[in-house]
Amino acid sequence: MTTAVFSRFRLAARKRLLEARSSAANVVHDIAQGFFDITHNGFALLGLGLVFAIITLTARPDLREAGESQLMTWLQDRRDAAVGFTEPDAIDRATAAEPKDLPKQQAALVFWLARKYGVAPEPLSVLVSESFEIGAKAKLDPTLILAIMAIESGFNPFAQSPVGAQGLMQVMTKIHHDKYENFGGKFAAFDPVTNLRVGVKVLQECISKAGSVEGGLKFYVGAGNNTEDGGYAGKVMAEHARLLSVVQGKNVPPTARGVPVKLEPADTDSKSTDKVAALVS
Repeated sequence: MTTAVFSRFRLAARKRLLEARSSAANVVHDIAQGFFDITHNGFALLGLGLVFAIITLTARPDLREAGESQLMTWLQDRRDAAVGFTEPDAIDRATAAEPKDLPKQQAALVFWLARKYGVAPEPLSVLVSESFEIGAKAKLDPTLILAIMAIESGFNPFAQSPVGAQGLMQVMTKIHHDKYENFGGKFAAFDPVTNLRVGVKVLQECISKAGSVEGGLKFYVGAGNNTEDGGYAGKVMAEHARLLSVVQGKNVPPTARGVPVKLEPADTDSKSTDKVAALVS
């Protein structure tokens, strides 16, 4: 009797176990089927959304461009957040060059000026090269142009005097604002190469008006109608003499004092023009 009861109990327990497994399998099956239905319908909706988006962007180029801009901005922000602010094209704004790529005389000037004025040789390379190029065109000794920059600003492109002279060659921007029009406006005074070119133009006019380099320097510093210029012309000419010595290959300490040189007015037949041609060559 006891054996029969035990057997019935085992059969009942086994039946419940099989029913439980079947129920669990049904639940799993229902969940899987539901997940499939949801994802299937979701992908279908996503596909439809993409089709409509493509049609819309094709018909509306302005929306496409706006979307591309937003995407690029997002990607750039993500990159900036990961590696810091970046701007690969920033090098295009740099006023710098390799001194070793310059002719020997120009390179010697670059390193001499860099030591004396505590300026990096790379930006000085551009200024020295530009001075030789524009000096040949303007019939002015390039070392005279560099000497004016040295005395006026110490090669600080952002220098400004109490009276408003600005940039490398301390051009009075308010007076000569018209000369900056072809360079985009008065703020170009703080672009080193632009200030150099405008300064040379002003220097040309001053020398032409005075009839000599030293007289032109007096006009340049605003003392053309005075008997004295506060020693300005003498300082420029002394630095000019030192730079000429450097170009000639002489060993000139950066702190050395030089003897001012006397130059004739700049014209196509002057000795100054011959000197410029010799330097440039």
